[in-house]
Amino acid sequence: MPIDAKTRLVLLLGDPVAHSRSPLIHNAAFRHQGVRMVYVAARVAREDLAAAVAGLRALGVAGANVTIPHKRAVAPMMDTLSPEAEAVGAVNTIVCRREAGAVRLHGDNTDVAGFLAPLRPYADRLRGAPMTVLGAGGAARAVVYALLTTFAPARLTVVARDPAKASRLLEAFAAHDAGGALRAVAWAGAKEAVRTSRLLVNATPVGMRPDATRTPWPHLAGFGPGQLVYDLVYTPETTRLLREAAARGATTLGGLDMLVGQAAAAYTQWTRRPFPDAVARAALRADTASEDAA
Repeated sequence: MPIDAKTRLVLLLGDPVAHSRSPLIHNAAFRHQGVRMVYVAARVAREDLAAAVAGLRALGVAGANVTIPHKRAVAPMMDTLSPEAEAVGAVNTIVCRREAGAVRLHGDNTDVAGFLAPLRPYADRLRGAPMTVLGAGGAARAVVYALLTTFAPARLTVVARDPAKASRLLEAFAAHDAGGALRAVAWAGAKEAVRTSRLLVNATPVGMRPDATRTPWPHLAGFGPGQLVYDLVYTPETTRLLREAAARGATTLGGLDMLVGQAAAAYTQWTRRPFPDAVARAALRADTASEDAA
């Protein structure tokens, strides 16, 4: 598709964004379906977020995605929120709607659906099981909400460096925790929780390129057969966390399926078209092959 005066802009707001594959996914989908939109990643510092959101209104863009570290901070800047975004308190998708001559911003959280999609085949073994989530930021909030409302875990441990942030997370989801499963621990005291969890989720950016040699959980004794380890990081596709967990017999899931799932839900809202999943995945595979060859 030519880029001309009829082309509408979709942005990714975050810091960092250089690693993101969202432009690859969405631009491949736009080209395939002949949609006159273009997706661009924009690095936005914390102190510039309000100005960036104001720019969405001023420029009349079609919408935006929001990533680390802005998912929670952007929520109060929206005119309306979806039930998922309101429950999670974080926004990863913005839809710009023109109503009565004004641009109104609708915030959604498609991370919930995207996160759950690759877990569906494991539903029977996860229902009522003990689980641990590493991190307490915007991504972790979507994960905790999804796990509580879908699998009713016997225990759901949130591992956080900031006790105040962890306390706010527990308070925010108390209404969804009828069984009293939620608890928070510091990283130093999380070994037993991780070792005994059926599901371990990394909801931090640790291990993301360019720091791919790092891992959020270096204690190999925490991994074993019968455990499912799910890393939301998708660059690299197989992180150090996943390699070490697999070597100890755990089943592993990477972040690409979640990335594609949340992208599909956002794309449909911006374009009002079904998401061409096969096209997006083919573009990702080709990009990965190119990286490997380099």
